[in-house]
Amino acid sequence: MEGPERPTAKGMVWMSEGVRVLRRAGFVSLGLLALVLGAFVTSCDTARPETDGVGVIVTIPPVGDFVSHVAGDRAEVTVMVPPGSSPHTYEPTPSQMAAVSRASIYFKVGSGVEFETMWMADLVETNPEMLVVDCSQGIDVMEADPHIWNSPVNAQVMVESICDGLIEIDPANASLYREHRDDYLTELGVLDSYIRCTFKGFANRYFLIYHPAFGYFASEYDLTQLAVEHGGKEPTPRVIQDCIDKSLQYDLEYVFVAPQFATDECETIAAEIGGQIAMMDPLPENYIANMARIVAALAVEFED
Repeated sequence: MEGPERPTAKGMVWMSEGVRVLRRAGFVSLGLLALVLGAFVTSCDTARPETDGVGVIVTIPPVGDFVSHVAGDRAEVTVMVPPGSSPHTYEPTPSQMAAVSRASIYFKVGSGVEFETMWMADLVETNPEMLVVDCSQGIDVMEADPHIWNSPVNAQVMVESICDGLIEIDPANASLYREHRDDYLTELGVLDSYIRCTFKGFANRYFLIYHPAFGYFASEYDLTQLAVEHGGKEPTPRVIQDCIDKSLQYDLEYVFVAPQFATDECETIAAEIGGQIAMMDPLPENYIANMARIVAALAVEFED
């Protein structure tokens, strides 16, 4: 198992900025602050030991992280779209299909993730006995935006569905799953409070991102996401110029990009506005740590 992730120099700046913003906002509870920043500097190794527990399949890494928190050592989790890959283009490997054939349960996102729309029928055909749980149940899904997990409030709903699914196939360990669920829901609740306190009082609430994966996040926290890419198509020169104009209008300094997408157009925009590229991962292996990084980065952008 790998050791803790060490934040980059830029990450340390953002973390320090996050602490400063929290103190400015009056968010001084050391216990809550320690929990959030502890999550920020810690990463989880997604490789799990062999187990006689439940075989679980998920589509994306964040859902795998949710399952790992609820199931603990009771689950052997296979992530179909591995870190760094795009759910829009990824195709399952033979070893992944073999894992599907042995699995007890599949936690699908259920909100229109392209991998699921393309492959879900084949996956179910491979293992008709596998229970399929739709993690979008109870969430108001936006048209043409499948990224429901990037709202911590939605993440709490998804964790509830995951717990219910695990109990359905493994009722003997129901109390364990409920205990883990409650612990993780508490952490997600602290994350939600951290985000609201960090963003409180900012007048500028715009941010520019290549792939529009944070619509639910923006909606939840009263932000405006400006996207370079629309409908999965490469931006035209007119779209790029519009992004430049809006960046200058709202005094933006960063163009946020995901590691799953190319950034040539974003480099052009950053050069034109005198800004820089910054990472914003919509498919993290460690959900809370990644959200803490994103919030600290956005706080720097929102500062006058």
